[in-house]
Amino acid sequence: MKFSSLDQPLFGGTVKGDLVEYLDFVADRFVPVLAGRPLSVWRILRGQDPFMQKNVPKYTPDYVKTVEIWAEASHRQIKYALCDDKQTLMWFANQRAVEYHVPLFLGDHQTHMVLDIDPPEGAGFDVVVQSAFLIREALAQAGLSGAVKTSGAKGVHIFVPLEKHDPDDVAAATRAAAARAEKLDPSLATTAYIRAERGGKVFLDSTRAWGATVVAAYSPRLREGLPISFPVPWESLADVSPADFTVRTRFDGDPWTSLMPAPQRLPDDLIAEGHDIPVARVVAMHEGKRRKNQREREK
Repeated sequence: MKFSSLDQPLFGGTVKGDLVEYLDFVADRFVPVLAGRPLSVWRILRGQDPFMQKNVPKYTPDYVKTVEIWAEASHRQIKYALCDDKQTLMWFANQRAVEYHVPLFLGDHQTHMVLDIDPPEGAGFDVVVQSAFLIREALAQAGLSGAVKTSGAKGVHIFVPLEKHDPDDVAAATRAAAARAEKLDPSLATTAYIRAERGGKVFLDSTRAWGATVVAAYSPRLREGLPISFPVPWESLADVSPADFTVRTRFDGDPWTSLMPAPQRLPDDLIAEGHDIPVARVVAMHEGKRRKNQREREK
């Protein structure tokens, strides 16, 4: 494969060659994270703003595997790429694809329960770490364990590998885990989906369920210096910053695989508790409509 314009500026003080060299270095560990999962990427072309690409372009080479999925939002078939080999990954690198987002499902199986920790504007990473340990404690009390990675932005993602469950039960258990963590320190963390209701607290996002996607482990992010979403041992989390890991970082082994526990069974009480917690996005939608109607009545 011939790579073009490797010295051209890419984003945040990097050039295209930095992205290509990193993806070449990490491919043997990155491809297994992406394989079999319909891929969405953030690309940045020269002189243009970044954009998300789901539908593969017409010039996509034949060796790139694809899968067609019906999109309810746009009422059309989307042809997604499957990044099942290094050749496909390096083609995406040459296309200036920086971020790699995948669904939690592999076939009909949701492979992980994911909790996303999002700090308030202006907060330091220390409150993210404290909130991550709340999640860890809540999981431990439920007999579960997970792996943590930096998001590559401001927060972290906690992944709990799962045996096969009904997707609604996984979504419910995710809500319950977040709610239990919030109760451990309500002065620090909140599950309030509506930003105005968070009161400057760290948001424990339990909405990564059903068709949601998440940035993959080892993926670069469109941030200054192209940080990467990187796995961190729990005992080292308080000593790192998301900016410590970039496309110029080199590391040994496959920490995402080595730090990930074995698939686990969700406890029945966690699932039952979660089914009594309203879905945050639905609550927010109804609240938005209520506030809109109230504003119209007050005119």
